[in-house]
Amino acid sequence: MKAALLTAPKKVEIRNIKNLNLPAETEVLLKVNSVGVCGSDMHYYKYGKIGDQAVEYPFIVGHELSAQVIKTGKRVTNLHTGDKVAVDPAISCGQCDQCAQSRSHTCRHLLFLGCPGQREGGLCEQIIMPARNCYRLPKSMSYDLGVMVEPVSIGLYAVRMLDLFRPGSIAVLGMGPIGLCVLLSLKDRQKHKVYVTDKIDTRLALAKKLGAVWGANPDSVDIVAEMLHHVPLSLDAVFECSGDPEAIKQAVDLLKPGGQLIIVGIPEQDTISFDINQLRRKELVIKNVRRQNECSVAAIDLVMRRSKDIKKMITHRFSLAEVKKAFNMVAGYRDGVVKALIKMK
Repeated sequence: MKAALLTAPKKVEIRNIKNLNLPAETEVLLKVNSVGVCGSDMHYYKYGKIGDQAVEYPFIVGHELSAQVIKTGKRVTNLHTGDKVAVDPAISCGQCDQCAQSRSHTCRHLLFLGCPGQREGGLCEQIIMPARNCYRLPKSMSYDLGVMVEPVSIGLYAVRMLDLFRPGSIAVLGMGPIGLCVLLSLKDRQKHKVYVTDKIDTRLALAKKLGAVWGANPDSVDIVAEMLHHVPLSLDAVFECSGDPEAIKQAVDLLKPGGQLIIVGIPEQDTISFDINQLRRKELVIKNVRRQNECSVAAIDLVMRRSKDIKKMITHRFSLAEVKKAFNMVAGYRDGVVKALIKMK
């Protein structure tokens, strides 16, 4: 079968690799239909690593995927041949202390698709997954929308981290796919006023269509001064979704005493710093978001209910042969790209 493999930083090749064996008793063999290009994939593509997770070449990335079940293991009862599924890329052990505490996303023995040292990714024609990681999609949901279940689940989980029991003033810094998914999750059921920032004006325009009350480009305006003009008492919470250390600094400046900083983005640097004086004086709460935790079913429901909005996030589609073109576009933020998909057929 064909697969896209990273062979060096900024190099990707389409190769024929070995066909898969039959799935084990609790697994399913999937025919991959669509794969989303994620920002974490770009870290591996550009730099060959995230933190201490370094690629050993060749390597297959890709963890946002929708697929069709083509064979099931003997003990699989929740899925059948022909089912359309979204895939949770995090394979947990179900036995460790983290899994026992309903923290399967921080499992001690986690295997994540497209993560070095764990599992090869989904940019290939077929893949084997545990049946419990596959979620049947409604018949009316397209495979393309099925890809969006994974990033939407991260947005949902990030919002569940928010300790706010009333409508509040919130900022989301960074309107890439994850930031937009956080925005959608915030606006879906609560009456929060959400202020947004991004360095790409087309993304700001999309965010406003999805419910942001205000948006601005930090390259054009003083974000802190402008936002505090609209919210003089400062913000209840800030979701940092860009990974930019300057945005993290802005978040600290924007928060009111007792405010919450929820870090969702992945910085390119291994180390970032905080103004500890502000953190202490304001008694700020900092929370980190590690992917998602048991939000896939809720994400499918949100994607169905907000399908028109989710479709607006999918801006580009490429064939498997065009993976390098897709990666270069996403890595360079070109042509107004928000979410690019690789179509496997």
